[in-house]
Amino acid sequence: MTIPDFQTLMRPVLEHLEDGCIRRSRDVKDAMAEEFRLTDVERKAMLPSGRQRTMDNRVGWALTYLTQAGLVSRPSRGQVVISDVGRAALSVNPGRIDMKTLESYPSYVEFRERTRKAPVPLPSVAVAPIAEATPSDLIEQAVSTNRAAVEGEVLQSALALSPTGFEDLVIRLLERMGYGKAGSVERTSASGDAGVDGIISQDPLGLDRIYVQAKRYAEGRTIDRPRIHEFAGALLGKQGDRGVFITTSRFSTGARQEAERINARIELIDGPRLAELLVAYGVGVQVEQTVTLYRLDEDFFDTL
Repeated sequence: MTIPDFQTLMRPVLEHLEDGCIRRSRDVKDAMAEEFRLTDVERKAMLPSGRQRTMDNRVGWALTYLTQAGLVSRPSRGQVVISDVGRAALSVNPGRIDMKTLESYPSYVEFRERTRKAPVPLPSVAVAPIAEATPSDLIEQAVSTNRAAVEGEVLQSALALSPTGFEDLVIRLLERMGYGKAGSVERTSASGDAGVDGIISQDPLGLDRIYVQAKRYAEGRTIDRPRIHEFAGALLGKQGDRGVFITTSRFSTGARQEAERINARIELIDGPRLAELLVAYGVGVQVEQTVTLYRLDEDFFDTL
């Protein structure tokens, strides 16, 4: 049997997880190789990059899309489990489950919309039909889809951290972004510094400071005006006029209006923006593969 594509794998993967047991992603990949009765040669077949087995890659992408749709969740590193939504999907979709099926799930639609947004720092990518797309178009589309998927996964990983772990993640990101190069970036919540989780000292003497608040909240929770007002009060207490409020959730319109109204500059970074920055600055992610495209050097041939 030939190696199945990732959409063909979606339903078998869900069925394998239907009993509700938490399984390692590695075990799911092995189970799918057994399910489709792959030969040893097919099991060992590698992607052109030589970095990963083809079957592992396709099962991995099936899991990624199912996770983005909310049919599968990742309770911890390298583990997957079916959700109630996923179990219901098996009942209401007796046949094939593929990307068309996933379009009925709001979280998947949101994921697809992220693939059409301008990634940081790449330009906006317009999705073209495969038959009309150039190799460059296809790579840009693949990069955009990959970025959106990884952003979703990195945000879920951030949500799984402890409050102090999330604060450490934020500090690591700010350092990677170049803040505190001439001074320091430090976490302060452990010292009981009320209302402030971190301080960025932009100069060696700490005279130029930016105060940080990092809150790991569920995605469905909204941060409203009073929390921004409290943070502004903490800045005032420290005679500061600049702050960054970073969260895994979202800010209400009132919260954004409050940040603009008060006599201090407060930057608000919500969950989607945080995920973009983590991926853009390489925090919590690894480069899996790079691709080089070539074009004819007409000038070279003109000199011959």
